[in-house]
Amino acid sequence: MGKITGFKEFSRIDRTYQIVDQRINNFDEFVIPLDNDELNRQSARCMDCGIPFCHTGCPVNNLIPDWNDLVYKEDFKSALVALHSTNNFPEITGRICPAPCQESCTLNITDEPVTIKTIECAIVDRGFEEGWIKPERVTKNTGKKIAIVGSGPAGMAAAQQLVRVGHDVVLYEKEPKAGGLVRFGIPDFKLAKDVVERRVQQLVEEGVDLQLNTHIGVDVTAKQLIADNDAVILTGGAEKPRDLAIEGRDLGGVMFAMDFLKSNSKVVQGLLPESTRISAKDKHVVVIGGGDTGSDCIGTSSRHGAASITQIEIMPRPPEKEDKALVWPEWPNKMRTSTSQEEGCKRLFAVATKRFIADSKGQLAAVICVKVEWNQEDSGRWQMTEVAGSEFELKADIVTLAMGFVHPVQEGMLNELGVEYDAMGNVKGSTEGDKAYYTSLDKVFAAGDMRRGQSLVVWAIREGRQCAHAVDHYLMNETSLPR
Repeated sequence: MGKITGFKEFSRIDRTYQIVDQRINNFDEFVIPLDNDELNRQSARCMDCGIPFCHTGCPVNNLIPDWNDLVYKEDFKSALVALHSTNNFPEITGRICPAPCQESCTLNITDEPVTIKTIECAIVDRGFEEGWIKPERVTKNTGKKIAIVGSGPAGMAAAQQLVRVGHDVVLYEKEPKAGGLVRFGIPDFKLAKDVVERRVQQLVEEGVDLQLNTHIGVDVTAKQLIADNDAVILTGGAEKPRDLAIEGRDLGGVMFAMDFLKSNSKVVQGLLPESTRISAKDKHVVVIGGGDTGSDCIGTSSRHGAASITQIEIMPRPPEKEDKALVWPEWPNKMRTSTSQEEGCKRLFAVATKRFIADSKGQLAAVICVKVEWNQEDSGRWQMTEVAGSEFELKADIVTLAMGFVHPVQEGMLNELGVEYDAMGNVKGSTEGDKAYYTSLDKVFAAGDMRRGQSLVVWAIREGRQCAHAVDHYLMNETSLPR
């Protein structure tokens, strides 16, 4: 913990942002960090709460009170060691994680949780600034070969853990740069890509063989990969987007959110020419889906200079404040407003999309929507019904479908392998017992969104680390890697 009475003495202060008029002119990060004096005060607020619920609120079980105390004592180097002991990429989670740890903080009972995410990010950013973070090379070699398919956070975390115990690790990525959706799906204004690239380079310097532009199942057969390696880990994410099968879906201008975001990211990162960008400039944009991906579409459209942005959510508007006695320390359902939504958009709740309307040239012109009501049946299930006479029209030149992902892409590698799927269409595999992270195939493992379905980056890191533990034990009959 920090100072015994710190939570009484110091008010909660968090990072701030550049004003909207400044930040929407570019795709740069716009968070303004706290200075060291304020970090000291905020870390001092970590109280002696007895049971640190933040540990279990955090999927990687970060040692949050430990490094808060070290920051309070101005021992950032030791804080960095504690932070890295559970999280390979805290500079990523410190930027884009929704911070379930803060919702679990005991001080959140009074809506004043410790600024855990801010302190985490400050520790690791300080580590890079001071040159404390260096490649960790090992001299021993086990002679075991491991192939990892997919270089998102799960694949990167697994690769780093396994190469550090002496295995030969090859990390395959179908895109021209490593990082998965944190590279191309999450906009640069939320996560600068030099932050990702320096970790990628650390992996390479530690001995990971990074094979870019290599699509397993296309460029290399999946069965050949198994034959050439002692273990294979599947960390390709859950990339099958949820579609909307309604009239007009095939119109030009209606697209999956990730196609819109990737188009922009690759231009911003200099991988594609400006002419390839799907631009929202001077266009009316409708975003279908109220989650983080939808929010990213809003922020991207704002920076393009969209004429208008409307976000549709089929679920009802959440309450402004949760019932703490009922839900704490769990993640609550409550109204949240992202920085992108703050930049300007109209948000509609309890609205369903009926059909897309074309103009005389066959291009998207409007979206027909309807208001809906949600009622709970005696069985406990919620039933949606349309409100009679409530149809309305939204002008639209671009519609992005940001309704989440249903499961991994099964066509290609997964079907070629013949892995078993769970009821949701993910690669089937448990996280417990002697067969943790095993698939239905010998020496083939799966982790991250490919195994658990669409989730948070912090869950991907956890699964990558735990899968590395399972693989190392499988290969060596013992392991020193953390579970």
